[in-house]
Amino acid sequence: MAGEEQELRPGIAERLTGRRFFVTGATGFLGTALVERLLRCVPEAQVTVLVRPTRRADARRRAEREILRNDCFDRLRSELGPAFEEVVASRLQAVPGDVGSEGLGLDEAGRVALAEADVVIHSAATVAFDAAFDSAVEVNLLGPRRVADCLVELAEERARRRPGAPPTHLVSVSTAYVAGTHQGRAAEVLASQASQQGGGPRTHATVTTEVDIPAEVAAARRLRADLQAASREGPQLARFQAAARRELGSAGIHLLAERVERLREDWVREQLVEAGRQRAQALGWPDAYAFTKALGERLLVERAGEVPISVVRPSIIESALAEPRPGWIRGFRMAEPIIVSYARGLLRQFPGLPEGVIDVIPVDLVVAALLAVAAAGPDPAGPQVFHVASGVRNPLRYGQLVDLVREWFTAHPLYDSDGQPIVVPSWSFPGRGRVQRQLRRTTQALGGLERLLGSLPLRGRPAERLGELEERRSQAERALSYVELYGAYTETEALFAVDRLLGLWERLGPADREAFCFDPAVVDWRRYVHEIHLPSVVAHARVRTTPQRSPLADRTARSRQAVLSPERHLAAFDLEQTLVASNVVETYTWLASRHLPVADRLALVARVLAAAPGLAALDRRDRGDFLRSFYRRFEGADAEQLRADAEELCQRFLLERAFPEGLARVRRHRALGHRTVLLTGALDLVVAGLRPLFDEIICAELAEGADGRLSGHLVRLPPTGEARALALAEYCAAEGLRLEQAVAYADSASDLPLLEAVGYPVAVNPDARLAALARRRGWPVEHWGRAGTRPWLPLGPVDPGRSRWWTRLRQALETAGGPG
Repeated sequence: MAGEEQELRPGIAERLTGRRFFVTGATGFLGTALVERLLRCVPEAQVTVLVRPTRRADARRRAEREILRNDCFDRLRSELGPAFEEVVASRLQAVPGDVGSEGLGLDEAGRVALAEADVVIHSAATVAFDAAFDSAVEVNLLGPRRVADCLVELAEERARRRPGAPPTHLVSVSTAYVAGTHQGRAAEVLASQASQQGGGPRTHATVTTEVDIPAEVAAARRLRADLQAASREGPQLARFQAAARRELGSAGIHLLAERVERLREDWVREQLVEAGRQRAQALGWPDAYAFTKALGERLLVERAGEVPISVVRPSIIESALAEPRPGWIRGFRMAEPIIVSYARGLLRQFPGLPEGVIDVIPVDLVVAALLAVAAAGPDPAGPQVFHVASGVRNPLRYGQLVDLVREWFTAHPLYDSDGQPIVVPSWSFPGRGRVQRQLRRTTQALGGLERLLGSLPLRGRPAERLGELEERRSQAERALSYVELYGAYTETEALFAVDRLLGLWERLGPADREAFCFDPAVVDWRRYVHEIHLPSVVAHARVRTTPQRSPLADRTARSRQAVLSPERHLAAFDLEQTLVASNVVETYTWLASRHLPVADRLALVARVLAAAPGLAALDRRDRGDFLRSFYRRFEGADAEQLRADAEELCQRFLLERAFPEGLARVRRHRALGHRTVLLTGALDLVVAGLRPLFDEIICAELAEGADGRLSGHLVRLPPTGEARALALAEYCAAEGLRLEQAVAYADSASDLPLLEAVGYPVAVNPDARLAALARRRGWPVEHWGRAGTRPWLPLGPVDPGRSRWWTRLRQALETAGGPG
């Protein structure tokens, strides 16, 4: 910019009035604030936003939902009142496109809007520090160049549509951390300028490492293809399958297949993230985000002779100081997950240099700086860089920030599930390596304990304790990820100079300084942290801020109310461990022993116990195979005798082992007018006595020969896994009922397809896998206990007609208990 010593006249709003803006990244944190400020503070500005369509929403709908409906626009909506929709519609348009695609994926309307734009503000980026390497390359590295290439390509179109208009000014948003996190002063210069000035890695804070950019792009693209191929190799797929089975058990082939594919995709992404981190750190940058943004700058400025370019480098952007309101934030940034974890007592330590600078800048200051750069226009001499950072002008020390956060949460503690205030820890600022080692040891120990307990047949509340252990491991893993992602930023000693930014600030008149403030010196850090930022973080985090009763109790009550709403259509119940504390092995043992002599009964028990480990293993592998195999034991049984015994079984065994709360819940659903359905792998003759409780029983059935004996082969397969979901769906379709209005009660992860199929799943006395899944998905959990004590062996009563020993014993007891 020529004449930096002259006051910027007319002011920012006047210079930008009526200008046409083209904004990328408008659905993000910075982009949303920028669009709002343009519409509210720049008269008659026309704004086009580039929005990537999704399968569910086109560009216009995404803009309405993700930009205009954000609370960032509450102030403008209030100021305009009923005219809000009309005004916005006349000044804002959304065009489909993607900075990750060649030509930005623009349609004809998008190309026209870009050609006619006076200013392009490119803020689209993959901002996550743990982004997949190839995604960061496509968006952060190649994205800015793609915007510039489109402007060059559309230059003739612009001249035809806007004769006499100057070339479009491209303002590209980068990051201050392209300079790395090294010691020293990082000037507002491009890497090429630093190299020309004789700077290098040892003499200049800006990383000037020479990098073959085309080779980096090709390697990143090839890496994904290589990892995709590796993820499909046999040994790797076997590991994914084993992990899926550990998590879901015998939930059904389709759910297991879906989980295997998700694990495969996650593995590819994790490898891409780690590859980007390693490559960036090898060349002097903390992560793939800073690395790809730095290379993006270098590639962009190659177009500097054809496109007027300015580069704006913010540091860590956080909640608004004042505009559109104090504390406005969209999503969690870098500091928020760490702050919330600290306040919840989950982060006992975090690395960092207490005397180091944590360079934070409120989002509204960044927006104001962008508009000031746009108003000042490009420098004819070439691209200029503006740091928007606080570390030199108004430093916030890391130790100071920790003290401020500890003070605030000591005065305004969060509360645990028992309603007790959480005491925040005091950090001793250990080294990053030490914290990483401690957290890795913790996660490994918790993971080992979790696997050990997961191998035990836990159920109900003990299984939920295993879910709590899983949560603790997840918290430790999350803490480790924070250290790995952000540790370099809390240990940085880089200082980002703001000379050019302050030069622009000096050129502003009093009115512009009031309306478009971007001087970092205006931030009072104590007030900002205590009165603005932390209250906003807590409000967005949905954490407990009062010592009221556990929200879990409220959630349980709400869930039960929803489950028992008259609007529900039907309730489906599993049988074993959901309504009764029994299983098919126990009912078989009871029936098989009913008419055996005592000696044979003991032999039967010994055979069943010996077969138990193999039966359990088969059940874990495939419930359907287990039942088909097990029911062959009924071959040759007298069907009529078995039906008579089954009636006795129901009265003397099943109902004694039933969960009263479960049976009461069945009756409650019936009283509400809901259909009740029993889905069980048990035989029809075993559950016949329960028919008065259910409108429909879907179960297994054995073939009966002409001689009245069972063949041991099934004529109706037991509904297991996915078959239960399909059977319930068919029943609903036949009866005109809706699955989304159905309730399902089940106890095992093998019932996951059924639970996922309905609108209102309920886990009852869950096994360890289902307890963990219910916890993650927020499903209600019921604990139903049985009345009375459970016999040690599930044996039927001795048949006196088959046991001479029992007859003699009974006669002796009757004689001993007689008169006299």
